[in-house]
Amino acid sequence: MWRSASVVDLFCGVGGLAYGFVKAGFRVTAGIDTDESCRYAFETNTRSRFICKSVKDITPREMAGLYGRRGRRVMIGCAPCQPFSSYNRNRAADDKWSLLNSFSRLVRTTSPDVVSMENVPSMRSHGVFEKFVRRLKGDGYSVWHGAVRCSDYGVPQTRRRLVLLASRLGNIDMIGRTHARPPTVRDAIGDLEPIRAGCSSPTDPLHRSSRLSEANLERISQTPQGGGWRDWDRRLLLPCHRKRSGRSYGSVYGRMSWDRPAPTITTQATTWGTGRFGHPEQDRALSLREAALIQTFPRGYRFTDGKSGVHNGSTARHIGNAVPVALGKAIALSIKRHLVEHDGRV
Repeated sequence: MWRSASVVDLFCGVGGLAYGFVKAGFRVTAGIDTDESCRYAFETNTRSRFICKSVKDITPREMAGLYGRRGRRVMIGCAPCQPFSSYNRNRAADDKWSLLNSFSRLVRTTSPDVVSMENVPSMRSHGVFEKFVRRLKGDGYSVWHGAVRCSDYGVPQTRRRLVLLASRLGNIDMIGRTHARPPTVRDAIGDLEPIRAGCSSPTDPLHRSSRLSEANLERISQTPQGGGWRDWDRRLLLPCHRKRSGRSYGSVYGRMSWDRPAPTITTQATTWGTGRFGHPEQDRALSLREAALIQTFPRGYRFTDGKSGVHNGSTARHIGNAVPVALGKAIALSIKRHLVEHDGRV
């Protein structure tokens, strides 16, 4: 564990990004988020402090105190991406957009040595991102950013993410791909025991799937691997599928393929009708465990304390909102390489 570089994670959630840094050998000193329900998972898995507070309310003095007096300072985070998502491109500016400005304020007032930010690729087309980059460069940071294919770094998803790296020490960029071929759904979940819709594993409370109505059970039974509602008998089509406007939603009510990467895991990944989240061959949606594994959380990652039980809605939200651990580790290794080049150690 490197003790001369410390990391603070803004918008930390349950710790997917921070845990990637832990796996790369960094010392994460704190995570900041407004969602108190993330505390247990973040603190238990990263072994660091969770601060339930908005980044808007964090003062420069508080932020500096989270790092300590010595060693390199690394500030990381993934501002909530909903305002920048393609699903919201026609909506008026959301208050959440200001969170990136709060991130920028903390960079300017705390002056960390290295900064990393992760978000959806479409964020680059927004003025708030351009302003963020200009401020970094104006404050003396070298900046790199690009749309990264997560499968290049071991994430079994078709997900692409925007990664930004900035350093006061000199040029910095992302490491090259770590996986020669994209990991597949089979690689991630192929060895899990079969379960039925609405049931759970007797040995793994996270391996549980949502109930399906009788109609949806018949629909998914007619859905082949990689297929969707276009493969059903006409009598099973929903009213929206019969409309011309509904024909563009080809991925909803879909089934994944064993030997391809999964689609991007979202907060709705355990709900079959919201995307191509059907199990490749079992007639059900993804379980929470499967969604977590596709997000590259290790099997030992603890999302709940075991006393309050597993809640499908909140746990699915925590998993879907997280940065995939493998991507977090790749970002951390990029920063590690950079610090070693400049300091010889970190």
